[in-house]
Amino acid sequence: MSEKEIYEKLEEIFADIFDEEIKLSPETTAEDVEDWDSLSHITLISAVEAEFGMRFKMKEVSSMKNVGEMASIIAERV
Repeated sequence: MSEKEIYEKLEEIFADIFDEEIKLSPETTAEDVEDWDSLSHITLISAVEAEFGMRFKMKEVSSMKNVGEMASIIAERV
């Protein structure tokens, strides 16, 4: 799966979770998305795992600093 395809799927997931279209970049963080709090983060992680058929390790979830890091982990696993 290409990086472009990963970001397209992530944008669909973010739109579902946050109920708005969000143009993602590797530098996008929770501070860039108005409703991205700890509860929505858990929902987001679950949705990403379900969509890509993979699981994040707990240390990955707690150490992700931006969408780029999330996309890199996804690219390694799918």
